[in-house]
Amino acid sequence: MKTQQEFTKLINQNKGIIYKVCRAYTHNSDDLEDLFQEIVLQLWKSFQSFKGESKFSTWMYRVALNTAITLFKKNEKQVKTTEFDSVYYKVQEDNSYQEKEEKISQLYTAIQQLNDIEKALILLYLEDLPYKQISESLGITEVNARVKMNRAKTKLKEILTNV
Repeated sequence: MKTQQEFTKLINQNKGIIYKVCRAYTHNSDDLEDLFQEIVLQLWKSFQSFKGESKFSTWMYRVALNTAITLFKKNEKQVKTTEFDSVYYKVQEDNSYQEKEEKISQLYTAIQQLNDIEKALILLYLEDLPYKQISESLGITEVNARVKMNRAKTKLKEILTNV
């Protein structure tokens, strides 16, 4: 029997995965927090069924991506509105930090324009995961993961070039 303490420890060790998925599938901080909570809830609901046949992080990615994609598809049926996030004014001595944050923001904005599978592939790729683990996380063959990854990278480059 798996314990709540074990679950909490694993979530804390791997919460960066959840935040990356949330950031790729949401447009504002409120939606990000909602999706984060939904993913953790889904992970908890299915934690007893985790058999350890793959790494916990691989399983976690799969649950997180499936949850995000499912919620995203539900939200597509709603009327689209434009989000107006708060504008952040930061006075910083180190401009390189601000430039880096801007580039990361541009990357996530570009990732949001990809389809669901492409988003998942890019996120897993950015985690520096081997194609074998990427294919396991997405439930596709390794060859298919490589082909789709090349297409997703090309599409992402085109989006970022037009920014």
